[in-house]
Amino acid sequence: MSDVVAASAGQRIYLDKQTPDAYRAFVRAAQTVRTAADAAGLDRILVELVNLRVSQLNGCAYCLDTHTRAALAVGETPRRLGVLAAWRDTALFTPRERAALALAEATTHPAEADAQERAYAEAREVLDDAELSAVVWVAIAINAFNRVSVLSKHPVRPS
Repeated sequence: MSDVVAASAGQRIYLDKQTPDAYRAFVRAAQTVRTAADAAGLDRILVELVNLRVSQLNGCAYCLDTHTRAALAVGETPRRLGVLAAWRDTALFTPRERAALALAEATTHPAEADAQERAYAEAREVLDDAELSAVVWVAIAINAFNRVSVLSKHPVRPS
């Protein structure tokens, strides 16, 4: 680790605490997204799978901890959570979940245009307009929270 990196690691601020009004606005937006997901008929397990997969891609330990506990609380199984990073290689996920996960990945990595187009086309086959929109908004919201937590280095504390 370079001296500059080591020095900056000790100087991290919690962005949510430093600028609470901006963070509260993000929280309100996330609440609106959750309402839209509920209205679209997305079940909480699918929403938590999206939150987890995006958090895996972004390497956000804090959000992974938070949403693993949330997924388990709404009935997700440890087995499926254990293979979520390799969801394409297992038959444990439904076509709707697979479409949502692919769309969430495409939302997280928008520069991969071909993958984004494939994911969108696949999602259109199994998700209606409201569901597709809600999945994208869930992915956008968790991406934002991932960035706050990763850059703030929010800790995962023992229970």
